Amino acid sequence: MTLVAVTGATGFVGPHLVAALGRRGFRLRLLVRRWSPLPSLDGVDAELVLGDLGDRRALAALVDGADAVIHAAGLIKARRPADFMAVNRDGTALLSALAPDATFLLLSSLAAREPSLSAYAASKQAAEAAVASRPGRWLAVRAPAVYGPGDRETLAYFKAVARGLAPEPRVAEARLSLIHVADLAEALARTVAAPPPPGGYEIDDGHPGAYGYGDMAAAAGRALGREPFRLAVPRAVMAAVAGANGLLQTLGGPVRILTPGKVREIFHPDWTAHDRRLAAAIGWRARYDLEAGFRETILWYRRQRWL
Repeated sequence: MTLVAVTGATGFVGPHLVAALGRRGFRLRLLVRRWSPLPSLDGVDAELVLGDLGDRRALAALVDGADAVIHAAGLIKARRPADFMAVNRDGTALLSALAPDATFLLLSSLAAREPSLSAYAASKQAAEAAVASRPGRWLAVRAPAVYGPGDRETLAYFKAVARGLAPEPRVAEARLSLIHVADLAEALARTVAAPPPPGGYEIDDGHPGAYGYGDMAAAAGRALGREPFRLAVPRAVMAAVAGANGLLQTLGGPVRILTPGKVREIFHPDWTAHDRRLAAAIGWRARYDLEAGFRETILWYRRQRWL
């Protein structure tokens, strides 16, 4: 059986990825930062390695004898900008160096296309560069905004729509690609099963021309039985909130995802996936369009009483 080493198994994407790999019969070895139940391990042949991306011994144990590595772990929010590089770039470089003979698949982000926007975006591009310099087979898959069961970051949007408001940045003609987490997981599992030529790829749900914020508001509203008012938030307002978040973080408060860098990302007008070579190469097609994906996600939130 093919042994696949996976990081990020306890994050948002991770459980869906583990389930998709398990359905394909892979033997799995998972890096976990703490011993905790993983519901997706039911019936899956998996070994757990305790550690994180800064633990060389744990990473060496994780990739020992692995045929493939899927690196899905990484920071999406951090107390200091330098933390993004320490984890997303340096952790990726170390993991890649420890598995020179394995197929290495990095789950990246469309944000890597615009490294000047934020420390996060720069760290994702740097991670891709670290992987591209390795001698063995490598793949970097840039995902757009990912939503679905288990996601707490987009939950706030659905809560707002349930109250009748659909907030969006005031950006003229903004477009963004989206993908349901189960579709992303299946695409990654297929990519490992039959790797295309080495290189960087993009993935999305295949919707031509991507989506506008009006599409999101309409789909969420129909799923929730509401007709939300679209509230266009000026950049200055969001920047003020981000600045307050940054000050509170400096004083030891909780780490928030909305920072000045994230505001620059949000107000970038084009987060459309332009490259669909990966889907063609692995014979993959998204199961969920926006309508079905939002409906299924909202039903999950309601079953969990998150919404």
